[in-house]
Amino acid sequence: MSMRYLPDAGRLYGPQYARDPQAVYADLRRQHGAVAPVEIAPGINAHLVIGYGAALEVLTNVGGLWSKNPSAWQARLPDTPEVAGTLAMLGYRPTALFSDGAEHARYRKVISDCFQLVQPHKLRRMVSEVADSLIAQFAAKGEADLATDFARPIPVRVFNLLFGRPDSDSVELSEALSAMMEATGEAGARGSDAFSRYMNELVQSKYAQRGDDLTSWIIDHPAGLQNEELTQAIVLVVAASFDPMANLISNTISRMVSDDRYYSSLTNGALSTYDALMEALRVEPAIANFGPYFVRQPVHFHGTWIQPAELVLVSYAAANTEPTNIPEEMRSDGGAYLGFGAGPHRCPASDPAVLIAMTAIERLTSHLCDLELTVPREELPWRPGPFHRSLERLPVRFTPIRPDQPGDSPWAVHPSPPSTPSATSGPWSS
Repeated sequence: MSMRYLPDAGRLYGPQYARDPQAVYADLRRQHGAVAPVEIAPGINAHLVIGYGAALEVLTNVGGLWSKNPSAWQARLPDTPEVAGTLAMLGYRPTALFSDGAEHARYRKVISDCFQLVQPHKLRRMVSEVADSLIAQFAAKGEADLATDFARPIPVRVFNLLFGRPDSDSVELSEALSAMMEATGEAGARGSDAFSRYMNELVQSKYAQRGDDLTSWIIDHPAGLQNEELTQAIVLVVAASFDPMANLISNTISRMVSDDRYYSSLTNGALSTYDALMEALRVEPAIANFGPYFVRQPVHFHGTWIQPAELVLVSYAAANTEPTNIPEEMRSDGGAYLGFGAGPHRCPASDPAVLIAMTAIERLTSHLCDLELTVPREELPWRPGPFHRSLERLPVRFTPIRPDQPGDSPWAVHPSPPSTPSATSGPWSS
């Protein structure tokens, strides 16, 4: 498994990295340039692409050099707990994330086509209802942890509804995902089992009776996904929505409530929620390092020899913040930089993601217009891990609002939980 790396490989784990990843990226850039040796877990090495230009070359697959299939790399890894945890994120599955060419195009089209069927006005209403129901649980207290009380529950509940399940099922999904992401050993195994049960019940219920929902659309898509492909497509949607969406929401809020450019009281700032969200995507993207790639033959890439079966990760966070003379308007994604990736594997659901995050944040700030952090932003705790940029807590205070006070409130607007879409014959029917 050794990749003959220099002893000064950067560690993308531990409290020092979680506290200040940009300092780690800057040190790697000084020592190694655009591509640097890193450890993503003890004994698990990777090449980390930290230069903006180099990252674009990988993401757009310049010269057809790059593959997404990790099978050869995976076969070299030993059977250890660290490897098992890494493979949960990077191990091969029959999905768009780990495939190339025609296979990738087939998988991606399913996801892209089905998300195009999600009507923005219905999604906005769904997110508003979910957000209001969460805000109502802490609005009268005058304080909250917006990471755990608001940002993390939103994608679980919204996507549970988009999958066509009743809102009550989101509790099971949330507990399973939290156990899988935060725990190891017996607790992690229980979370994995609970997630498998949720997935099986979801798919079986939609095979039995279709609805106006993502699951049914994926089942009936003309690509004709087989059972394992279907399950893995839904797993990919869950993985791409739960932690990344929660991080995007909390990272954006943390910037807004600590920067007077956005507001002096959340309603009268010079910059908008969209501006804050784009800044978060650039400086603190929810997924900081990912985009696993592998070369098809040995290559000398930006000063580093890379061999087949060696893991290459793209650091969106480092590439986005690389000191450069490239004008901002020339950068990718109209200001969001590489926050959603680039090239053929760019996130196919970036528009719904932005809509969900903006709607949730705007509901929060419309009800609680004087949010402020209870600690300085530089003291906020971040969750450790090589892949995400994720706040552990986001403690705020605000003027409490009561259910009986006049004016707009989260209790008055949506008194009942959002409902599951009704059954339909399906968009692929003739």
